[in-house]
Amino acid sequence: QAQLVESGGGLVQTGDSLRLSCAASGRTFSSMGWFRQAPGKAREFVATIWRSGGNTYYHDSVKGRFTISRNSAKNQVWLQMDTMKPEDTAVYYCAAGDRIILSQVRQADAYDYWGQGTQVTVSS
Repeated sequence: QAQLVESGGGLVQTGDSLRLSCAASGRTFSSMGWFRQAPGKAREFVATIWRSGGNTYYHDSVKGRFTISRNSAKNQVWLQMDTMKPEDTAVYYCAAGDRIILSQVRQADAYDYWGQGTQVTVSS
């Protein structure tokens, strides 16, 4: 059974940086990404990276501030978050799946595997 395990969450101040990690075990995935969910809000797409070609996709609110990267050999994905803002506060989830086409990358239901989530809090 495949499993995703996140790490790296925490409490930071506005403008700080934080790096999230996700390690996948049990199998490899063609797409790995991050979603987040703030209290009282729906789960929101953050970023995704494809194994083939390394294509990356970002939510407009994080473009230029967040960077997703992947080590396909080790089945790991990272989310480098810079210039963080209070509105980045959320539980961040690692997600993975296969056969996700471009029009689906931002849809949570396109991903079959999820991590347990890690809390990220940005204080103002």
